[in-house]
Amino acid sequence: MIIILFRLLFLLAAVLLIYTAYKYIMNPKRKLELAQDKKQFYFLDDPENVKKNFLLTYKGVLFEGEKYLGTTENSFDVVSISVWTRQPYTLKGFERNDLYFVEKEILIHYPHAKVEWKNPVNQLVLSQQND
Repeated sequence: MIIILFRLLFLLAAVLLIYTAYKYIMNPKRKLELAQDKKQFYFLDDPENVKKNFLLTYKGVLFEGEKYLGTTENSFDVVSISVWTRQPYTLKGFERNDLYFVEKEILIHYPHAKVEWKNPVNQLVLSQQND
């Protein structure tokens, strides 16, 4: 009887360990951090929750975007997005074309939105408009 109970407890512990490992590997925040470390693109968002900001990383820079709901011709949708980075020192080497890529990826997810860049990124975007 004790051996059967011990085996059942061992099986339960193994299932719990496998479940915990799966949840850790599939965690979107971990995937975001991994993409940032590898300087890859990754977009983390909950499109159903307009109140929740999205995070994206590209070339090692982590951006955060705040979504604003508004009206389009036929429905309510995200019409404005403010994007910034909390670590401006990571922008070293970032080019205007990189910003265009990030903006294009945001517009793929939110086609009705107007993207507004916050300081210091907007200085690079604004300098293009003045050229």
